[in-house]
Amino acid sequence: MGEVLSQQEIDQLLNAISSGEIDEEEIEKEQENEERQRIKNYDFRRPNKLSKDHISTLEMIYDNYSRIVANYLSAQIRSNVKVDVISVEQVTYEEFMKSIPNPTLLSIFQMPPLQGALLLEVNPQFGFQMIDLLCGGSAEHKQNIRGFTDIETNIIKEVVGEMIGNMKLAWEDVLEVNPKLDNIETNPQVNQIMSPNEPVALVTFSAQISESKSYMNLCIPYLAVENIIDKLYIQHWFENEERDEYGEYYNTLTGNIMPSKVDLNVLLGKTKITVNDFLDLSLGDVIELDKSADKPLRMYVEDQLHFHVQPGIYNNKLSVQVVDIVEKDVDNDE
Repeated sequence: MGEVLSQQEIDQLLNAISSGEIDEEEIEKEQENEERQRIKNYDFRRPNKLSKDHISTLEMIYDNYSRIVANYLSAQIRSNVKVDVISVEQVTYEEFMKSIPNPTLLSIFQMPPLQGALLLEVNPQFGFQMIDLLCGGSAEHKQNIRGFTDIETNIIKEVVGEMIGNMKLAWEDVLEVNPKLDNIETNPQVNQIMSPNEPVALVTFSAQISESKSYMNLCIPYLAVENIIDKLYIQHWFENEERDEYGEYYNTLTGNIMPSKVDLNVLLGKTKITVNDFLDLSLGDVIELDKSADKPLRMYVEDQLHFHVQPGIYNNKLSVQVVDIVEKDVDNDE
């Protein structure tokens, strides 16, 4: 919002223009320059559909995922594996495909309720190291990059499938997902599952075994998260936590209150008699009440009127049947 001038400043400005101290054309040029500064270039081929909040939330999710998958891989290959998130950024699908080597390990998987396919690319060097360790090797020597055999692909497919399955744990604070591996491709050029200009979130991991470091890339298309984009806000996490805490408190409170016993009293009616009449009462006397026999009686819960009931017999016992519920804010019955 522009600065608001006082009346005195306006008068001084008008006087300066009238006296020639300030050139009106210079003021117009300054205004034009300010307008140009407000205009920003926008590349329609690379639309920014993911905000900083979305990127931050994805970074938090996959920072947690990196620790989970590092523990899993360390247990599988019996060697210390360190996995860290290097960056989370929005790029186009074409840029992602150009950044990965050929051959590589490109896993295509589904993760409902996210829509469509997601991609996890594992650097071939890291893939060969895992295969070597799983087969009893030491992975001390750097492997020459070559194509993967069918046996090697099947070995790595089981490990990558479990890596993808661990995303369920990383996402559980945001929503429940069900990741499932579809296929692994070694040639990324044959994998054209979306438009080259499609915006994607690219999560880059560093993966280190011993002294050797390589990389993994996770590609999340915007179309995949479009239907759950409102959940990719940190504020949404805190709202869920508050709901969970409230729900737990509510259940505990309900469990403690429901078994509590309360007194129920049914008022047959009222009347007034003198002390002499009261002293003269004997067995068989009839007292006339202010309530007709065909009218509902009043039931009190802890001395508060809550129901209208009809008297009767049930299983040879005096009973009442609720015929109406008294609304709240009823005047106390005196």
